[in-house]
Amino acid sequence: MPIAKTVAKLAGCSALAGALLAGVMFPLAGGFGILSNRAADTVDNVSAELVQGDAPTVSTMVDAAGNPIAWLYEQRRFEVPSDKISNNMKLAIVSVEDKRFADHQGVDWQGTLRAFLTNTTSGQVQQGASTIDQQYVKNYQLLVVAKTDAERRAAIETTPARKVREIRMALTLDKKLTKDEILTRYLNLVPFGNASFGIQDAARTYFGIDAKDLGLTQSAMLAGMVQSSSALNPYTNPEGVLERRNIVLDTMIANIPDRAAEIRAAKEEPLGVLPEPNTLPRGCIAAGDRGFFCDYALQYLANSGISREQVNKGGYLIKTTLDPVLQNSVHSALTTTANPTVDGVAEVMNVVQPGQDQHRVLAMSSSRTYGLNGEINETVQPQPYSLVGSGAGSVFKLFTTAAAMEKGLGTNATLQVPGRAEVKGMGFGGAKGCPANMYCVENAGKYPASMSVTDALAQSPNTAFVKLIEQVGVAPTVDMAVRLGMRSYAQPGTSGHDNQSMADFQKEQNLGSFTLGPTWINPLELSNVAATLASHGKWCPPTPIDSIYDRNGKPVSITQQACEQVVEPGLADTLANAMSKDDKPGGTSAGAAGSVGWTLPMAGKTGTTESHMSSAFVGFTNNLAASVYVYADSPTPREICTSPLRQCGDGNVFGGNEPARAWYLAMKPVVDKYGPTSLPPIDPKYQKGSKNGQVPEVAGMTQSQATGALQAAGFTVNAVTTSGPSPRGNVLSTSPAGSAVPGSAITLYVSDGSAKAAAPPAPAPGAAAAPPPPIQIPGLPPIQLPPLPR
Repeated sequence: MPIAKTVAKLAGCSALAGALLAGVMFPLAGGFGILSNRAADTVDNVSAELVQGDAPTVSTMVDAAGNPIAWLYEQRRFEVPSDKISNNMKLAIVSVEDKRFADHQGVDWQGTLRAFLTNTTSGQVQQGASTIDQQYVKNYQLLVVAKTDAERRAAIETTPARKVREIRMALTLDKKLTKDEILTRYLNLVPFGNASFGIQDAARTYFGIDAKDLGLTQSAMLAGMVQSSSALNPYTNPEGVLERRNIVLDTMIANIPDRAAEIRAAKEEPLGVLPEPNTLPRGCIAAGDRGFFCDYALQYLANSGISREQVNKGGYLIKTTLDPVLQNSVHSALTTTANPTVDGVAEVMNVVQPGQDQHRVLAMSSSRTYGLNGEINETVQPQPYSLVGSGAGSVFKLFTTAAAMEKGLGTNATLQVPGRAEVKGMGFGGAKGCPANMYCVENAGKYPASMSVTDALAQSPNTAFVKLIEQVGVAPTVDMAVRLGMRSYAQPGTSGHDNQSMADFQKEQNLGSFTLGPTWINPLELSNVAATLASHGKWCPPTPIDSIYDRNGKPVSITQQACEQVVEPGLADTLANAMSKDDKPGGTSAGAAGSVGWTLPMAGKTGTTESHMSSAFVGFTNNLAASVYVYADSPTPREICTSPLRQCGDGNVFGGNEPARAWYLAMKPVVDKYGPTSLPPIDPKYQKGSKNGQVPEVAGMTQSQATGALQAAGFTVNAVTTSGPSPRGNVLSTSPAGSAVPGSAITLYVSDGSAKAAAPPAPAPGAAAAPPPPIQIPGLPPIQLPPLPR
């Protein structure tokens, strides 16, 4: 290089070095234009964060037994204290990256000026001069502070302005922290390739050991990789990594002469890395059948004040409520009764533990595999805990029953079971031949003309419950469903009609069909309904979180919705008993219970939608509550057939088949783990019901007399004139008869006198005529006359 040109470059170097010094000492120097007031403030703010801030670390979610469910992170990093990092590693990194680390105050001025001179006179970068302090500053801004691509580019730009900021922050850092603290933060921060950050994860990734156990050659390899973690990859560039490792060992020989022989011998050793990187699964996608639960837990935390971003960076230990034994039993039951890869049909189950202070989610699964391979029907959709499917069918009869009990109807009350029910003002359509502006329902099978509420819950005649919701009212029934646990129904937009909630839509339209469960459901909420009843009417939000701790092991509090007593304990306990015949002979789940040998006390209810696109079973004991829900999960749902579950043209899926069988299969192996199983005591108040629930016998009375008697009993009266043999104006019958919801409407069927009474049948030929009635004479016994001759 010509002498004049070299001198000019040296002069320029001196000027630049002076400018750098001026920028460090006088950050407002306008001539150089490096820093402004705002930039100086930024330097101070970032400097403070460098001292007090934390790098992103891995959060770990575990089940109730402490088994990992998922690792959640943006950068795979596990911070360790200084005493958990081997001295070999500390010596290796200092030797190769900053041999004057112990002596300078954050910036190696001698090395900085030498590097400027060397790089400038050569016309290319031949030497680096960044100290460990400066490298920490640069990496912290890149890996922690920067949030956008533009900020990440700015963090590593090769400009004097950035260099001056880096130097100033390094000087500040060295004043605030000890050398050991700076070195520890540095080793916990920097990348080591293969998506590994920090020395602890690097040790595990390449050698399967902890950072405290790193040997001489292992430390030298990792120290060498810091220069370029992407290029120096022992799996793709082993020769380059070996060469770089030996360079590090050479620097150690020069800097640690008393260990020269040991270090020199180490250069002959191979890299010794694992056959492949020991990486860590990331996120719920790697949680297998726990993936749905994992995702729900993260959603729950977000709603409780800890966002997914915080989880992915915060290094939390998240202890969940998931019982691994119960989870395995649930998943096995679902995949036994439903093919995970079959088109268009999914089966989901949630188990919730009843309680007065919290309802813990013990298991959550789907027959579907949690994953991204759509070709085999994997999914990451929140099937077990979002609004899905076409409805739970007759399961919703329990809401009508609870609302009726709250109004005074006892579980011993008698319900009328007509073969067909036609109600006005509660929607329209339904069964064939339904008159305009009427809602019509028929029963699928044959039932007695009347039965108790308890028997009706077990046998599930549709007409009885449509007549019951007519008495109770749609609004109280819908409100009861929300109170007991179907909380999504109260959320705006859930009806599919503008922003109206499902609850408001059902009440506004006064749809009697609500008792037959034709609306999509959140399966977890349905399980929690069962938990509410098993908790003596106490509703609590279904929580997946047992406890959570920050990176320093301190408990973290989260915001949770308070529990509520939503119905009287006696009502919940008596309803549980009324639902306890479903697994007995004549009950809709008796076959499923018998098929798995279930013999323990429980309460349950089956349901199937009229469309046969979904079916459900909800059941509970005093210790466990759960629901199973089968539904068409295709974008174009079709009817579902049973045995095996599949899409078909003419569906016959039934809540007493696969849903009930999955419930019993899942529960039977684990139910004893949670203590003795029993039913709660019956409250006579809710078994007998209110005295005002008894409908007076008024047949044969005049319309006026009957109306007075019914009104005196607290009922309202509607009269319908019909043909009959009784005299005009006399009452033929009532509907309902026997029992009714107190205060509800009773229909009087009043004779118009148009039909003549049928004559008594003539005696059979040869039969003796009936004797006339005896003659009564005061003071004498009755005198019986002989039969009159024919």
